[in-house]
Amino acid sequence: MSQAHSQRVILSHRHEQVLKATVQHYIATAEPVGSKAIAQGYDFSVSPATIRNAMGWLEKEGLLYQPHVSAGRVPSDSGYRTYVDRLITSPLTPQSQRMGQTLSQGLSAGNWSTEALLRRTSQVLSTVSGYIALVTLPQHGGARPKHFQLVPMESGRAMLVVVTDNYQTHSTVFDVPGWDEEAQMPDLEDRIQRELEAISNFLNHQLRSQPFSQLHNLDLQELGESCERYSDTICSFLIALAESHRVPHLTQILISGISEILQQPEFNELAQLQTVIHLLEEEQDLLWPVIFEGNGSPIDQRERVSVRIGAENSLEPMQACTLVSALYHCGDEPVGSVGLLGPTRMDYGVAIASVEATADYLSDVLR
Repeated sequence: MSQAHSQRVILSHRHEQVLKATVQHYIATAEPVGSKAIAQGYDFSVSPATIRNAMGWLEKEGLLYQPHVSAGRVPSDSGYRTYVDRLITSPLTPQSQRMGQTLSQGLSAGNWSTEALLRRTSQVLSTVSGYIALVTLPQHGGARPKHFQLVPMESGRAMLVVVTDNYQTHSTVFDVPGWDEEAQMPDLEDRIQRELEAISNFLNHQLRSQPFSQLHNLDLQELGESCERYSDTICSFLIALAESHRVPHLTQILISGISEILQQPEFNELAQLQTVIHLLEEEQDLLWPVIFEGNGSPIDQRERVSVRIGAENSLEPMQACTLVSALYHCGDEPVGSVGLLGPTRMDYGVAIASVEATADYLSDVLR
């Protein structure tokens, strides 16, 4: 079931509490959950029969399922999704703070290089969480625009040239808006020259040395109506240029804790384990965009950590897993990602808090 469908399911308070208890019990035990276990382990003050009816209703809605006819129930991907989106109510801040303290203590000694720091960070994260830690090395400073120049050409055309700080040049030629209509106006070429110079100065003042993402925010209105008519052409080119620089360059993924998942019953089958390890070790080119751009489903009020559960992962070897990830930044720019990969039967509170704290820690260090 998709996330969108799970969000349309209207749960009563009792259904929410039974689903929450079932998820938590299954996370803790890895055993299908029966109504008796819920009645005994959680203070609902209702009979096992009432809980059994609630679990049956949750199964009809696709949030639980029975792996075998005589077994208890386990959460589906949609059940986990509902739990993550709506039922994790305990504050995650204390867990994040503890993780931050653990990182500070574990990394305080020594003069770390960036790679050594990130490698040690991935080791601490996997040890604390019990899952596979994935940390991308930071992208090497992306190019930024260094100079903008609008140049008049013959026959009512102009060229916009953008030079980056690594001396790449990008350009486009366009028709000057309104040229045909104004062709008989005196001093037309001088006026266009002044307009192009004004826009060039404005672009250099506003956008020089800024991240390419800032090119989306250009507004020529303050230059007046004569320059505003260039806006569509110039903005379209700059937005396309920004998009071309948005695609991140692949860097190495530091992986720690593969041995951790050997302790998870979900990976007892050798074939399942082999597909995950093959992806991690041999197909990082496929994995890298998923972890770096894996913000497909922001999960809590802060909307900073993304969680992809089971079939929400686009890569088949990960569809029995959950990926929890967050970007870390250098200044305002995202330069890398921190992630945890484990079974869908994951302790989501610990994983989310750990990833959030680690991303914050790395952002602070890089700042």
